[in-house]
Amino acid sequence: MPRPVADFVLTPTDKSALQGLLRKGTTPNRLAQRARILLSLAERVPPKAISAQHGTSVASVFRWRARFEELGVDGLVDLPRPGQPRKLSDKKVREILTLTTQRIPAEATHWSLRLMARYAGTTIHQVQQVWQAADLKPHRLQTFKISNDPHFAEKVVDVVGLYMNPPENAVVLSVDEKTQIQALDRTQPQLPLRPGQVERRTHDYKRHGTASLYAAFDILTGNVMGRITQRHRACEFLDFMRQIDKATDPNLDLHVILDNSSTHKTAAVKDWLTKHPRVKLHFTPTSASWLNAVERWFAQLERRALYRGAFGSVGELRDAIRQFIDAHNAYAAKPFRWTKSAEVILAKVERAKQSISH
Repeated sequence: MPRPVADFVLTPTDKSALQGLLRKGTTPNRLAQRARILLSLAERVPPKAISAQHGTSVASVFRWRARFEELGVDGLVDLPRPGQPRKLSDKKVREILTLTTQRIPAEATHWSLRLMARYAGTTIHQVQQVWQAADLKPHRLQTFKISNDPHFAEKVVDVVGLYMNPPENAVVLSVDEKTQIQALDRTQPQLPLRPGQVERRTHDYKRHGTASLYAAFDILTGNVMGRITQRHRACEFLDFMRQIDKATDPNLDLHVILDNSSTHKTAAVKDWLTKHPRVKLHFTPTSASWLNAVERWFAQLERRALYRGAFGSVGELRDAIRQFIDAHNAYAAKPFRWTKSAEVILAKVERAKQSISH
C-alpha cells in the first residue's frame, strides 16, 4: 500500500497570490502551470491525477510543492541555470559599438563577427547580440549618389508630374540607350540543367563585338519600342526619334523623358524638334538615372536575356534583344505606376544632404 500523501494547506494569502498569477494575462505558461498544480494539491487532488492533467511527472508535482513550502510564491520562478553566459557590461557594449562605427580593423575593410570578438575580447554570440540590438550590419553596403544639378527640384517636379498625371491626348515615353552590349560566347558548350545538377558554364568567354540599344518605354501601356545600332551618336539618336515619330499617332503630343547626354542636345536635334513641335523633351536631373522608367526595363533585359546568354555573333545578340522586346510587348507589358510624389522625393534628398554635411 502506498503511503498517504500529507495534506497540503494554503493560507488565504498564498491562495490569493496563486489565483492572481492565473488572472494575469502576462504570466508565463510554465509559471501558471505551477500555480494550478499547487491549487489542485490544496483541493486534495491526488498527485498522479494532477500529473496526468497537466502533462508533467509526479516527481515534478512534489518538487514544486517542496519549493513552495520552502520559498513561497517566489519559489515558483526558475532558478538561475549553472553555466549561464557572462553578461556584457555597459562599458564593453559601448566599446563594441565604438569600434564598429568609428574604427576599421587593420586586416580588413569592415568588421566581421569573428574579428570584432577577437578585438573586443568577447564571444561571437555576444557581438551578434550587440549588433542586433543596435541594428548594425557591417557586412552590408549600399551605394548612393546625390545629384548636384542646380535645377534638380524643377526637373523632378516635371518628370514625376508626367508619371503621376500624364497629360491627355498625349503619349509619354521614357527613352534611353544601353550602350556597348557585348556579344559574349563561352569557350566551351554549356552543361544543361538536370536533376541534381545546376546549369554550368565556363568562366572564360570570347568576345564577338558590341551593339547599342535605343529603347522607348510607353508609361501608359508598358510597351517598348527599340532600335539596335552599332554606335551611339547624335545621328543614331535622331534616327530613333524619327522612328518614334512615325510609329505614334501624329495627332497626339509626344512627351519624351531623357537623360542629359550631349547626344540629345546637338544642333541637329534642336533643329528637328523645331520642325516637330508636338515632340517635347523632358530631361531628368544629372546623376538621377533612377528617375527614368526605362532603366527598370533595361534591368529586366540584362537579367533575363543577356546575363546568361551565349552569343556567337552580334547578329545573334541582336536577335535575342528583338525576341525579348517582342515577348515583353506580347506577354509582360503593363502600365507604369509611380507612387512617390515629388515632394516626398525632394524631402528625402534634402535629409540625405543634411546627413552628409553633418
